[in-house]
This record gives sequence, structure tokens and C-alpha cells, in this order.
Amino acid sequence: MTKDVRKIAAQAACEWIQKGMTVGLGAGTTIAYLVEFLAVDRELAESLVFLSASAGTTRLLIDNALRVDDTAHHDQVDVYFDGCDQLDQRLYAWKSGGGIHTDEKILASMATDFILLADDSKLVDVLTLHFPLVLEVLPAAQQKVKSTIGKMFPGVELTFRLTAEGAPVLTARNNVLLEARFPVLPGLDELDRLKMLPGVVDHSLFYKMASKAIVASYGDVKVLQASRF
Repeated sequence: MTKDVRKIAAQAACEWIQKGMTVGLGAGTTIAYLVEFLAVDRELAESLVFLSASAGTTRLLIDNALRVDDTAHHDQVDVYFDGCDQLDQRLYAWKSGGGIHTDEKILASMATDFILLADDSKLVDVLTLHFPLVLEVLPAAQQKVKSTIGKMFPGVELTFRLTAEGAPVLTARNNVLLEARFPVLPGLDELDRLKMLPGVVDHSLFYKMASKAIVASYGDVKVLQASRF
């Protein structure tokens, strides 16, 4: 997504925020632009409470003198915004890059409205194999989970995410990230159920979660509504 289009999506998102709301935010450049837009309207901004799934977003909110609260103190938010790697016409989405999908899903599940922000290049008819399914896994279960998924899906390529130095990438909870790349995309229902495996915290497929998506291009902004809402 180019810089200008990301700003277009972020500015459009502002229209869904009203005074007094509790607002959840994910991570990424579009979310950063959204914070910057909101910080300009001090009357609105000072009436809002923000919950953040990302350490980087939290720092940006604090730097802009916006109120950030602990997610653990809340059981719902009025609206949650996040970007994605890819989304389809049903608003199912891959969010595989950052490895913070568990925190993002917690806020998404709390939201009255979960709104994805994207540019039109990320919108596809159905999700593709371009992105892996990423699972957050307890370290003690990593080999068992890898073995189980390998048996369930012959031909799947399973790798643990590593740093440039070859050490495991760890989440905020000191769990590991297992990436699964499939030769043929399985049914999304089947993939979603992988979160039920013992030792799996959650995965990066956002399935039947988003209520809306703001999809921006240079000439247009579309608001897509999930058919189940």
C-alpha cells in the first residue's frame, strides 16, 4: 500500500469514531496514520480511551498524549481497527506478518465493530496461499503441534520463525511462532479449528470476525459489510 492510500484509509476510519468511545487499535502504518489524524482533534481525542494490541502503537498513542488503558481491565470496545496482509470478499483475512495476532484477536473479539483497513490491492475474491498460517505455540508443545499438523496436512511446509541470528522469534508471552505453508489451501473451517490443538494459543487466520472493511484506492473508498452482520 502506498503512503497516500494508507492515509486515505486512515482518514476514512475517523468517520467511525465518536466522542466517548473506547477504541481498539492493532499495528502498522495505516494505524499509525489513524492515531496521527485523531491526535489533531484534541476535543475528540481527549474523550477517547484506547486499547492497543501492539507495543509500537501504544508508544505512538502515549507520544501523542492519548489515553491508553490496559486491555485486561475491559471486556468490550466500541470499535477495533486493524490492517491485514490480505482479505477476501467475505472479510476473512490473513494477518501473518507481525506475530501479534493473539493480542489482535482479543481486541477484535471484544469489539462491537471490527473494521479492517486495506488498500484495494489486498482485496481478493477468496484468500490465497501467498501468506502462511502462523500459529502461536507454547514452547513445550512445539514439536507435538508441528508433528500433528504435518500428519493432518500431507505436504505442508512447517517452519518456526527465526531471527536473523537463528534464534526463535518469541511473542510477548515467550511463545514460539510456527509458520504453515500449504500446497493447496485447506478449508478455512478446518484451519480455524487448529487453534483447538493443545499448546496452540491462536493463529493468524481471522475467520468470521470482521464486521466491516474500509478499502481505499486513489480514486475511491469503499466500505464493505460482512454478510453475516
